[in-house]
Amino acid sequence: MGSAKEAEVTTKSRPVPQTVTEKYADVTLRLIEDHGDEFGPLTPEKEKLLRRKLYRHIMLLISAINIILFIDKSTLGYAAILGLFEETGITKDQYNNLNTFFYVGYLAAQWPGHYLLQKLPFGKSVASIIFLWAVVILLHCVATKYAGLVVLRLALGAVEAVVVPAMEITIGMFFNREEQAFLQPIFWVTCQAAPVVAGFISYGLLWSNSSVLPWKLFMITTGGLTLLLSVYAWFCYPSNPAEARFLTLEEKVQAIRRVHGSGQSSIEQKQFKKTQFIETLRDPVSWLFALQAFTLMYSNNLTYGQQNLLTTSLGVSNLGSTLVAVAGGSFGMVLCVIAALILKWHPRNFAVHSLVWCIPAVAGGIGMVTIPWDRKLALLTCLLLAGHTYGITYIIALGWTTSSAAGYTKKLTRNVMFMLGYSVGNLVSPQIWVPTAAPRYYGAWISMIVVAWVGTPAILFAIHLILARRNAERKAWMAELSEEEREAGRVEQYDDDGQVITKNVNIAMLDLTDMENKFFIYPL
Repeated sequence: MGSAKEAEVTTKSRPVPQTVTEKYADVTLRLIEDHGDEFGPLTPEKEKLLRRKLYRHIMLLISAINIILFIDKSTLGYAAILGLFEETGITKDQYNNLNTFFYVGYLAAQWPGHYLLQKLPFGKSVASIIFLWAVVILLHCVATKYAGLVVLRLALGAVEAVVVPAMEITIGMFFNREEQAFLQPIFWVTCQAAPVVAGFISYGLLWSNSSVLPWKLFMITTGGLTLLLSVYAWFCYPSNPAEARFLTLEEKVQAIRRVHGSGQSSIEQKQFKKTQFIETLRDPVSWLFALQAFTLMYSNNLTYGQQNLLTTSLGVSNLGSTLVAVAGGSFGMVLCVIAALILKWHPRNFAVHSLVWCIPAVAGGIGMVTIPWDRKLALLTCLLLAGHTYGITYIIALGWTTSSAAGYTKKLTRNVMFMLGYSVGNLVSPQIWVPTAAPRYYGAWISMIVVAWVGTPAILFAIHLILARRNAERKAWMAELSEEEREAGRVEQYDDDGQVITKNVNIAMLDLTDMENKFFIYPL
């Protein structure tokens, strides 16, 4: 069948039945066709048990991956206070460049990484990526020159490039839209927990009397943990609900139904669809999400590259700075829990939630440029306030980026665009910390306030306005439809005799984009 049959666009007057060939439909379609009629509606009691099982198997696994990811991502920041400068002889400028080179690799690997995620078995791909980044972390131990570190930082960025989008896609595969909203901050508690774990590891290593410098022991420890995690992920990371070994047949069917019913979007699709790719590029919302990823990540090196150095510049010892990192991470974890509870009670107005978590960062940034340098405790407080609050805005925006798009290729393409903005922001971020501006770095702080913590919420409010207008148009259109007109999904398959037959299916099974499926309502 030609690609023109991938999706026949719904008109705004009356819905035209959508028809696709089976290979362009959701990969879970066959399971629903074969076994969907065997099970009735999901009862509240069974849904509660299913949700708990998903929390145990999915959320615990991806949370473990996330905490190791952010520990490994920040290894250079901890190596800076564990003997990296002394052994390698690098300068502060070169250190900033190493932070930038990580995101050069991150940027370069976005599109090929996402393409491979779609074409290859999803779960095995994630496990393989974790194994590769464990190898790269361990190889840091043999790099004693700047050139070697450059190569390894490029490689580490490349192998870590699609891990976060992959975990976000996994959350979207297994949880309905309402659960996704409040699970995002809970999931990212592990991101904030990374400085706690890494800080305690660093604290212990600073007491070591080994002939191997602490920064190398840090790489060995974190690399070894990552290697063990890759083995576990190989056997336990599911590609989609239909292939999740921890679910019973009934639970697979019900998990798929929950996601389709909530989001009107497909779970997984292995065919790259050019039409969806083009639509993503033409959708202004995609570009706005990419832009806000850049603006917010403009400030990200504060947390993952500069915080330990800023702490020591305030007179805190290397040993003490590890404990400051622990305190900052613990503070961030508490804020993530608070954000999750607020989103659970008030699951709408993502733009407002995002603004709320940028306001403390603005306050902290203003404090860093106005408080006298001899008031060390106040400056440390402002540093932690600025560095551990805006991340929740990133969490909300990342989840919103995916949940506001439908169509698997469109979701992947929008994720690529988001991560490109993220990468460019992180490329620039280390370079704003000009060594000659130390220790106050007025230019860095003022630009972060304006670009990252004021500019990002403004962009998210623009996205809200666009999506709200689309929702109003769609709700008015749907109000005029009969029940029969709402049944607009059909799939073409071959029967046992090789004849093409057409079956009616849930329109969410057709892997249509949000622009093709006018029944899709955008989360706000």
